[in-house]
Amino acid sequence: MDMSEKLLSLKEKLKKYQEKLAQAMIGYRGVRHESAVSEIKHNKVMVLRAIIEELKEEIAQLEKNNLPNIF
Repeated sequence: MDMSEKLLSLKEKLKKYQEKLAQAMIGYRGVRHESAVSEIKHNKVMVLRAIIEELKEEIAQLEKNNLPNIF
């Protein structure tokens, strides 16, 4: 897999996880203590946010390294 294919794949994954996060945020109001459902939903939101941030960082790194050297 070359760099452009990997970059395209990462962008597709990012879009997929952003859509999942958008769905998880429907009705999300933070953590209500002593509510297992609320805590599980909160954990799901936090994991999705972490995945999205990691994908964004990896995409930025690949784009930075893949830029043509014009100097």
